[in-house]
Amino acid sequence: MASRTSPTVRRRRLASEMRRLRRESGKTREEAAKFADIAPATVSRIEAAVHAPKVADIMALCKFYGLDDERTEVLVTLARQSRQRGWWQKYSTAIPAWFEVYVGLEEEVSEIRSYQSEVIFGLLQTEAYARTVLLADDNVSPEDGERMLEVRMRRQKLLEGLDRPKLWIIQNEAALRREVGGRAVMHEQLDHLVTMSRMPGVTIQVLPLASGAHPSMHGAFEVLSFPNRRDPDVVYVDYRNGSIYLEESAEVDDYAQLFDQLRARALGPDETRTLITQIAQ
Repeated sequence: MASRTSPTVRRRRLASEMRRLRRESGKTREEAAKFADIAPATVSRIEAAVHAPKVADIMALCKFYGLDDERTEVLVTLARQSRQRGWWQKYSTAIPAWFEVYVGLEEEVSEIRSYQSEVIFGLLQTEAYARTVLLADDNVSPEDGERMLEVRMRRQKLLEGLDRPKLWIIQNEAALRREVGGRAVMHEQLDHLVTMSRMPGVTIQVLPLASGAHPSMHGAFEVLSFPNRRDPDVVYVDYRNGSIYLEESAEVDDYAQLFDQLRARALGPDETRTLITQIAQ
């Protein structure tokens, strides 16, 4: 996965290191800020990965925590990488800031495990299906919808490289039967799902309506995994006006177990392809 790098992931890793260093040093944010001649709020933002820190600030904090030149250079390099611009940032007028974070994380994932209840998983949507979904919101203008569509299609290039992430997607059967954009659009979308399900590293399972009540009736979620062990898994849950990123190990483990429960209830990959083909016909 070395060929794909994301400033968002670098910023997140840097934040984790800076939090750990300060806690190990026994220093407060106020003490660290005073030494580095920055505001305590800046230290908080660095540790929360909410902005790309200045290299000079990281160097000063490393000195305060007593790091040697070699460890300082590693963190300074992360700071420089976190300040680079990702391709998605030129679309900032079309996508909200909270989703920019997701796209930045997605750019470097090694695996995505996802349960989708209402729509087809975004990286597996056809252009016609995606356009219909995006424009279903009356608050989205045709111009904004096309810009958002451009972002969604650009994100799918993630699946074209040799270092593409593994996908394990569980689709609620209801999303397959919902007629989005008319029969022709849905036929194309379902055919595309069958094709993608045969790609190496892509597993698609359908959670059938006949399975009844299940443990994720509260909605969709994704578990993102990264190639570097220093970047722990993240759970992503979105809602109409924002998203939640869960990073505490207990929370991530809970969603990983939830995914396993859904996977056990879902149809196998071959049965899934058969069902999708039947619905398409």
